[in-house]
Amino acid sequence: MTRVTSDRFFGAPGPDAAVFVISVAAELTGLHPQTLRTYERMGLITPGRTGGGGRRYSPRDIDLLREISDLTSTGIGIEGVRRILELENRLAALSARHEELIAELEATREALRQAVAGRPRQPGKLPAVRPPDRPGQVVVWRRGR
Repeated sequence: MTRVTSDRFFGAPGPDAAVFVISVAAELTGLHPQTLRTYERMGLITPGRTGGGGRRYSPRDIDLLREISDLTSTGIGIEGVRRILELENRLAALSARHEELIAELEATREALRQAVAGRPRQPGKLPAVRPPDRPGQVVVWRRGR
């Protein structure tokens, strides 16, 4: 299936630029304009609005409408589609958070490596940081005062 990208049509606007009127969105997705209105009423899609209240669909909206159409054409009910979209959104959010946490962990590990490397070890004293027991594990503790 060919996905709509803003570059294909306009060169610069991003995937969230609301540029397509409802008739164009309907043609691009193969759905009836009334179906698009129904999906909006059901909360499956939220197109942008002009100052006068006209709907404007973005390339991302077109992709979402096509995904909804694909799912319903395989026999999945509209509530099933709603749940699938909700789970996909949660997965995307969790994946983004996971990537953030990995980056934060790597930055913390690097800062820890630099702190340990720059501190001379005093004979007879334990280092403030010990090597991990397992790969991926970091163990830090403070000495009692």
